[in-house]
Amino acid sequence: MTIPARTAPAALDVAAGQAGAQRCGLVAIVGRPNVGKSTLLNALVGQKLSITSDKAQTTRHRITGIRSEGRSQFVFVDTPGFQVHHAAALNRNLNRTVKGVLADVDAVLFVVEAGRFGLDDATVLALMPAHKPVLLVANKLDNVQRRSDLAPWLKGMQERHDFAQFVPLSARKPSDAQRLLGIVEPYLPEQGWFYEADALTDRSDRFLASEIIREKLFRLTGDELPYTLTVIIDRYEEGAPTAHEKRLIKIAASIVVERDAHKGMVIGSGGERLKRIGSQARQDLEALLDARVFVELWVKVRSGWADDDEHLRSYGYE
Repeated sequence: MTIPARTAPAALDVAAGQAGAQRCGLVAIVGRPNVGKSTLLNALVGQKLSITSDKAQTTRHRITGIRSEGRSQFVFVDTPGFQVHHAAALNRNLNRTVKGVLADVDAVLFVVEAGRFGLDDATVLALMPAHKPVLLVANKLDNVQRRSDLAPWLKGMQERHDFAQFVPLSARKPSDAQRLLGIVEPYLPEQGWFYEADALTDRSDRFLASEIIREKLFRLTGDELPYTLTVIIDRYEEGAPTAHEKRLIKIAASIVVERDAHKGMVIGSGGERLKRIGSQARQDLEALLDARVFVELWVKVRSGWADDDEHLRSYGYE
């Protein structure tokens, strides 16, 4: 835990955490793609850290979100959705990340859609570590029309695994996230905190910038563009604030795609789509970083990068 942690804009009230026995632990958030893991992480931390979209494999890195409340510090680890349908080097890398996280944590939040369980969910469930508490989080509860249907579904889930807890919720409801914190807290070991009280994540602002840009790419291209694109921060320059203005952050980034046709999809007619990507990323980054932000984007073609281990390493995949 030696990586400097990004801090929240304002520290939480942790006075109670400074007296008596402290608790601190690592909690993995795992599940198949598109079950709402990143939305849940953001809700638990209280700020957007992990990007979200309807496209599978939006989350590609181990992302740590830190919540310090009362005497407890929760260190949540969002993971990529475990991929079973594609065997490219990128997907093998993402799956290794999931398995590596599970080996290190104190508890696991296994996220599924309430009332649903398919072969992809079963594949992820088979990865659950023995002798560690696994909490079944039934997300998207608001999509279930009849709550009575959950009883037989839950019985079937309990037969599949000895879950420590069953937590139905909607990750978009702050009250549900707060309730989940109370349920998870007893599973944190009694030990000192890993991070300062106002820490928010162990990821750098540079990393968060690349993720925000990639989110806007996915959201503004929809199903047109394959998920095999990535964002590389070429330059990140931060100026000091003045008496009248916030600090200015200048970000230059390259969007890497696999084909020339994909490049055209990103740029759009007359460059309009690329401008919208940059504009929306800038707005989110200004809110996240509490700064003025200038974003400059280029699009580059690197054929086959997602199935090349050397390219993956050079682009920052673990």
